[in-house]
Amino acid sequence: MAVSHRLLTPVLFLLPFITHVSAQQQGCSVSNSKPSVSENNAPGYVVATIHLEPGFTISIDPTSPDREFFIIQGTELQLSQSVDYELYPLLIVYLNCQDSAGQSDSLEILVTILDVNDNTPVFQQTNLTKVVPEDTKVNATVIASEDLRASDGDLDTIYYELTTIVPGTDGYFAIKGMNNPEIYLQKALDYEKFKLTTMLLYARDRPVGSNETTNTGTATINIFIEQADTKPPWFLPCTFINADNSVCISSPYAGRVNISEMSTEPLILEPGPVYAVDPDYTINEKIVYSIVGGDPDKVFSVDADTGNLTMNKAATSPDSYLLQVMATQVNNIQKYSVATVEIKVINKSYHPPIFESRIYNGTVFVGLAPKSFVFQADDPSSPLMITAADDDYPDKVNPNIEYYIKNSTDFIATRDGLILTNVMLQSPGTVTIEAVGKDTLSLQEASTVIVVEVTLAAAATSSDKLYTAQDMAVLGGTLAALLLLVLVFLGVMIYKQYGKPVEHLIRKKVSKKISGGYQNQSYEQDEHPDLSTIQHETLENGGVRSMTHTLQQPALPLPSSSAEEIDSLPKASIASTIIFDQEEKEEEVEEKTEHEEEVEEKTEHEEEVEEKTEQEKEVKSILKTDRNVGDDGYKAVWFKTDVDPDAGEMVELIEDNVADSDDDSDHSVEEDKEEDNDKVDHHRELGVAFASGSSSLSLPAAEVMGNMSLTDAVTDDSHL
Repeated sequence: MAVSHRLLTPVLFLLPFITHVSAQQQGCSVSNSKPSVSENNAPGYVVATIHLEPGFTISIDPTSPDREFFIIQGTELQLSQSVDYELYPLLIVYLNCQDSAGQSDSLEILVTILDVNDNTPVFQQTNLTKVVPEDTKVNATVIASEDLRASDGDLDTIYYELTTIVPGTDGYFAIKGMNNPEIYLQKALDYEKFKLTTMLLYARDRPVGSNETTNTGTATINIFIEQADTKPPWFLPCTFINADNSVCISSPYAGRVNISEMSTEPLILEPGPVYAVDPDYTINEKIVYSIVGGDPDKVFSVDADTGNLTMNKAATSPDSYLLQVMATQVNNIQKYSVATVEIKVINKSYHPPIFESRIYNGTVFVGLAPKSFVFQADDPSSPLMITAADDDYPDKVNPNIEYYIKNSTDFIATRDGLILTNVMLQSPGTVTIEAVGKDTLSLQEASTVIVVEVTLAAAATSSDKLYTAQDMAVLGGTLAALLLLVLVFLGVMIYKQYGKPVEHLIRKKVSKKISGGYQNQSYEQDEHPDLSTIQHETLENGGVRSMTHTLQQPALPLPSSSAEEIDSLPKASIASTIIFDQEEKEEEVEEKTEHEEEVEEKTEHEEEVEEKTEQEKEVKSILKTDRNVGDDGYKAVWFKTDVDPDAGEMVELIEDNVADSDDDSDHSVEEDKEEDNDKVDHHRELGVAFASGSSSLSLPAAEVMGNMSLTDAVTDDSHL
């Protein structure tokens, strides 16, 4: 029926004209010959109103194509049933108009059915299940679009949306687009994170957010994750290092063997035997073991199937072995892991540890802070200590024994065997605990029983109050802080009271040492000068002015009275007189210093006087009373044979003429002058001028004489 209506569609353009003619037959008419009716109408819907003149009747022509959809109720043309646009978009009915004479005419009514969005998109499969391997590549298609497309009876465009209803699985799958329902993998899968997920695929005939009436179809999609062989073996026990438990790290294994002894049994290791598993446990590939490092002497071997370590021969060295054991999947050698096994070589233990007492009795008060001591029951002032002896040691003290409490968490044992509380005990009573002493090398153990009486604390006085280690630590820290503050305060007060005098004394001491060192150095350098070359140079140049120029030391002007006093002194005591004058000047400077330095300065002064006295003696010992005239050009200071030091006679400078034409002598003098310039420079500090009583000697000559009297004291006798 629907097909015949579609065939009539091309002639619909002619129907208005025909209907217009037909609907205006004499005696009969309708209000609307081409009404429009929305689909899904209710039965009895009025299509048109019929108008009849007297003597005329109207009826539905039995030959009408869609006569079953219409009825006439009085003067109304009604639909007898609901009409679906998708089946009958157009309805045609003919009405017969007949007069009383029996003549009839036909009226044609054309009813257009209007489409209404009343169809929901329909999926081919509303419940779909898919198995996806864990190692599926990202962006790979999981479900094709042909299996997911929905159809719409209204022929509307379908809009798709995919959502996940299982928590923690969102973001792994997605569709290609809003009009393409193909599902693909958006993020790499992990079987350990989730093994299945459920998603809902929505198909809508209007875009999301549209104000129009929207029909939505839904399909349920179940995805099961199939585990793949993606992880290498894990040694057990191991610890997960991330939240999703995808990586597990194992701890090293440890074992012990006796030196020079071969064990025939598998080695006992901690925390357990060597064992690895395939973390892809649904696949559970077989694993084989091998030693890949740390055993160059082939002392150990490992069972390929079980992982048990055994010995091939005895260990002869006390050095430990650090073995590397590899676990590999049989089907893929690239899936492997390596674990470390430390084997310590120890001396054989012949005796296990033994506790000195089978039962220890202790006491502790209620309400003490954790880490408080448990005291001996028979001596409440002494902490309870357990001790295990080992006969393998001469003094029975094994430093490798560690203690721990086995069956209680209220108490703990230190490495030294002291028993402490681990919690604040709330109520009195008797607690029985087991303590264990373990040799960490031989792994041998001994156990004992500790009976602890938990009692109520009596009213503590200042004399019997018990303090914990924490209390003592706080007290010690407080006292240390107070002591530091007191020391700082005392230091500040001492500095304010004595700081400036002490600083002044130190500066004076340093200044004197610097000054004294300079004078002593000059004095020592002048003890043994060699001025023979200088004497020769003086006479070669014909006067004492050349000598004065060589020393480059200005003469000290002396008054005439002073010169006369010097002339009156003995010839051998001239140097002593000058030194005495210098010492008087030094004493005047020293008198200005503080009283505290006087004793030390006097001592130093006395030492200087003694040294200078010795020098005076040496000067006297080298003075000559004869004159050597056999050697031309020889110059010397000499005394007459009858010179009396107390006679007041003066030292005379005798000048001999030397031939100036001697070129070789001049050349020798010039070389001697260059060699002795450095030596003469050491004596420039003296600057002592002698005043001569003879009118034939000028003041520069007296200066040279004074210098020579000091320096000739160390001149060889051969030069004199």
